[in-house]
Amino acid sequence: MNMTTRVLLAASITVALAACTKKTKEVEETVTETPAVTQPVSDGRYTPADLDTDSCLRQRTVYFDFDQDTLRPEFQAIMACHAKYLNDRPESRITLEGNADERGTREYNLGLGERRGNAVSGALQGAGGSAGQLTVVSYGEERPTCGESNETCWQQNRRVEIVYTAK
Repeated sequence: MNMTTRVLLAASITVALAACTKKTKEVEETVTETPAVTQPVSDGRYTPADLDTDSCLRQRTVYFDFDQDTLRPEFQAIMACHAKYLNDRPESRITLEGNADERGTREYNLGLGERRGNAVSGALQGAGGSAGQLTVVSYGEERPTCGESNETCWQQNRRVEIVYTAK
């Protein structure tokens, strides 16, 4: 093989390798862009994005009847959704913030808020949630959502708020 043929062959190989390298980079760029797009998990497990998009998980307030610390039946489905999220995301943590209306002594309302938080905790655990992922805090009457002294406001203040501290 003469020198000119060798130089042409080497140049052809270099150009071919450069073209292959460029194609590889384009494929790599496409692969790195794909995870940035939020896509639903195909196995049915919840993701942190579902906390804001799933209608069941967006419901994070559980209401109670006057002077009661038992969970009303209409909140069982919500408990099941949050328990499933806890199962799907073992690293997640929830704080259950128990509240009461202004009626009753401060001490009684703190205790009532704690019992309400424990009722929600028990419902979550009964639906499959882990006790290690749950923390109960009582605020009693200290954090009302409505400040008027009437039944409508008192109903809003008798609640447990589900707060995700780790998603």
